[in-house]
Amino acid sequence: MIIKHYHLLFFLILFFFSINKKTDYSNLSLKSEDLLVKNLNLTSDQENDFMKNKTIPENIRPQAEKALSFFPELKDVAITFKFKKNIKKSTMQAQPKFSGIFKKRYNREYVILISETFQIEDDSFNILDVDDEIMIGWLGHELGHIMDYQHRSAIGMIIFGIKYLYSKKHIKEVERTADAYAIKQGMVDYIIATKNFILNNADISEIYKERIKRLYLSPEEIMEMVNTMKEEEIKEEIEEEMETE
Repeated sequence: MIIKHYHLLFFLILFFFSINKKTDYSNLSLKSEDLLVKNLNLTSDQENDFMKNKTIPENIRPQAEKALSFFPELKDVAITFKFKKNIKKSTMQAQPKFSGIFKKRYNREYVILISETFQIEDDSFNILDVDDEIMIGWLGHELGHIMDYQHRSAIGMIIFGIKYLYSKKHIKEVERTADAYAIKQGMVDYIIATKNFILNNADISEIYKERIKRLYLSPEEIMEMVNTMKEEEIKEEIEEEMETE
């Protein structure tokens, strides 16, 4: 317990003596070509190379590998998928291993914790009972967090963790950023499927649904983002045609 307090004190000292550059999480630059499905069609040798530093439980391997296939940028990043009995207020959590937080970004290791069962209010669900596309969407969101982490320095990650504990506004920015990264990688259908599973499920409490609506991109916002990118692509094509005439 005392060790934990020393860690917190260390984080707070770094926080107060660090410069925190504010990031606009809600307006990631998404080009229409980025919204194309980017999942890889790998040969067996390429797949082994892609998964060599990934630790995945066998009962979710197909879904995890599908989600990972949308993130070729994470090919060389060590990621462990690990089940946990229960995660407070969450279904999954992506986080860096503390032992490697001060390493260079490409040497960091991450863990995605997955709640074996998740309880929302008085309702309990087994995570393995959800449809594959929902599981893939959930995992894709967590991989979106890792994409975000990879752009942060060690000090930035520490500040990130402190603000996540104490700032609701920061939580909203971070969760929407993870959604945006997954959408950018081509996971639109999977992310929407996960949202609809929660928002349209009569067994899930309205309190939890309101939390999801407040913190995450809604299906409507996601489609608006996609449609905006398509409109921009059409305008660019028209301008290119006019220039060639």
